[in-house]
Amino acid sequence: MQEPYSREGNNPSSHSGSFWEREVLREVLLASYKEQRSARIWRNIWRVIGVILFLMFIASLFGDDTDAVQSSGEHTAVIDLKGEIGNELDDQVEMLRTGMEAVYNNPNAKAIIIRANSPGGSPVVSNIAFNEIRRMKSEHKDIPVYVVAEDMCASGCYYIAAAADKIYADPSSVVGSIGVIGGGFDATGLMDKIGIKRRLKIAGSNKGMGDPFSPETPAQTQIWEKMLTDIHKEFIKSVKLGRGKRLKDQQYSDVFSGRIYTGSEAKEVGLIDDFGSVYSVARDVVKA
Repeated sequence: MQEPYSREGNNPSSHSGSFWEREVLREVLLASYKEQRSARIWRNIWRVIGVILFLMFIASLFGDDTDAVQSSGEHTAVIDLKGEIGNELDDQVEMLRTGMEAVYNNPNAKAIIIRANSPGGSPVVSNIAFNEIRRMKSEHKDIPVYVVAEDMCASGCYYIAAAADKIYADPSSVVGSIGVIGGGFDATGLMDKIGIKRRLKIAGSNKGMGDPFSPETPAQTQIWEKMLTDIHKEFIKSVKLGRGKRLKDQQYSDVFSGRIYTGSEAKEVGLIDDFGSVYSVARDVVKA
């Protein structure tokens, strides 16, 4: 008995239909492959761009912050002091030290300008930088060191600036803040309200001092205050050592109260020597 002619294997139209389906599928797969390949290429391109931008960012953080107002012949070297002092991403002491050493090794350098724009930071880092500048100045007395405050040179920044031969600022600069601050939060009342008790295990009665969830004893308050006072005294001593008789009031006065001054006010009390920018100091004072 003969099988019906409608069997798929014997139907010519089925061959053309299958071929057409295979072609469509092949085109779809090819287009999908091209699209995925293009996406991979662009992903790789953006990754390369991202790596380049990241390396440029790192280079800007750790690059040489020493330049010159004039690039040939006698010149004034400019070293930047910017941002929070003590920031882990920017070792200001090392940058100042290496920058100044590079200048001292350059026979064409006539002076160093430290371009300062910082709100301050670590008193320890500031003190180290202060002492390093004074040490290098004593070894290279023929090259003066000037600080030019831009927007702000406060607290630890001024601590460092006090080591310079002269300090300049804009009349609108923010200068001073010769004080020390420390603090925290007392969350013991909040803990009581929500019914949570602190279980802090310590060895030593003052080991947990400063914990916001534990009450502070009067003795611990006195310890904190003494620490801040001692650091403040070191700050004042360094400023007096650096500024000398240029300070109008040598006693514990408003100057050492932690307040900030405009550049105009700072000049009146002897915190700065004169008004000036990096360009005017290089041009009119150093003349190079």
